[in-house]
Amino acid sequence: MNRYAQLKQHGFVIRQLVAREMKRKYSRSFLGILWSVLNPLLNMVVLSVIFTKMFSRNIENYPLYLLCGQTIWQLFTGATNAAMTVMADNRVMLSRVRFPMEILPISRVAGAMVNYLYTFAAYFVMLLLFGIRPAATLLAAPLVIGCVTLFSLGIGYLLAAAYVFFADIKYLYSVLLGLWMYCSAIFYPIEQLPGTIGRLVEANPVYNYIACMRSATLYASWPTATQWARMAVWAVLMYAAGSLVFRLCRERIMQTV
Repeated sequence: MNRYAQLKQHGFVIRQLVAREMKRKYSRSFLGILWSVLNPLLNMVVLSVIFTKMFSRNIENYPLYLLCGQTIWQLFTGATNAAMTVMADNRVMLSRVRFPMEILPISRVAGAMVNYLYTFAAYFVMLLLFGIRPAATLLAAPLVIGCVTLFSLGIGYLLAAAYVFFADIKYLYSVLLGLWMYCSAIFYPIEQLPGTIGRLVEANPVYNYIACMRSATLYASWPTATQWARMAVWAVLMYAAGSLVFRLCRERIMQTV
């Protein structure tokens, strides 16, 4: 509890780190934060043109189906990739300023979530343009976002610790993400997969977050009890594992960076 109290006391530092990261990311960009909105929309247009003929008969409002999956995936990958290098990127700060090390991965994941919120605003506008009226199930969206963020933070802790000692993890993780993306049913319906493969994809935590967000926003239906349980269990377990490993490696991280 003392550790969480310390983190709460350093909320100002987290906000400043998030603001600094956002400014750094878009410092030389004319459109700035608008790229958080334009990037998924442009990807949606391109992929919709490619895959609409394949899946439009089975999926109503396929561009929105695709955009929903893409944005959750980008929240996850953006958060974990940013958290991975945060210790190496801030080695000078670690040697000069005294604060809980956990703040650094938290700030990167929080920055990715802020980016996602801009994207979600554009996604909401797209829902209205496609004639989908907001339903009470939209209230489930913040819970889904919270679970994705907590799950990403857990993996971010693991990656941040690993990157300090093994920089090649960055390249291995990019290969893993390529495989993970295709196993997350972002642009195809899971119903088209044969039994065993379909069950494996369904067990994928990222797919579960995507499916729950689609249910809540596109189909005006609440996630099932099983989906809620999977979301919460994956988020809590991954966060617990990641924070434990990061805490155990704290001294070695300080000595290495």
